[in-house]
Amino acid sequence: MIEFSPLDIPDILVLQPKVFADDRGLFVETYQADRFAEIGISDKFVQDNYSRSCRGALRGLHYQIQQAQGKLIWVVRGEVFDVAVDLRRSSPTFGKWVGANLSAENRLQLWIPKGFAHGFYVLSEVAEVVYKVTDFYAPQNERTLLWNDATVGVKWPLSSTLPILSAKDAAGMTLAAADLFE
Repeated sequence: MIEFSPLDIPDILVLQPKVFADDRGLFVETYQADRFAEIGISDKFVQDNYSRSCRGALRGLHYQIQQAQGKLIWVVRGEVFDVAVDLRRSSPTFGKWVGANLSAENRLQLWIPKGFAHGFYVLSEVAEVVYKVTDFYAPQNERTLLWNDATVGVKWPLSSTLPILSAKDAAGMTLAAADLFE
């Protein structure tokens, strides 16, 4: 059984899967298509991704303008601060962000539908993140929203002045200049 709870942007859901533990260890069902369908999410996942990052690394804020991706994210090692930014112009929460701490210990997952930029900041020594996506990676459609865009104002829990960024992420577009969704 998986419990779903909306964040301040109601389309973003925190999932709490049930943990079955005994003397051998534990077992967790990380995805149930029928539970997603019960709450109106019929997206099909086509690809699973895995990333490993060090403390202070920030990945994002990524999205695909065509072949947009819904994402189901969870952490299998360590802890991250995971963020979604609403890039849907017609949405009442356009330009707003939400964040959640995801860790191997709390086993929380985050559902981010199409139309959002996504990123995370690593809080632990190492973090391993697994996520399912609803469309394939399409580099020609990939976009990056600037991680520290003042208009969006994400409150990253940085451990130092600047996070560790890729060149692509450091050169992200501001919300005012970004390609957006209707």
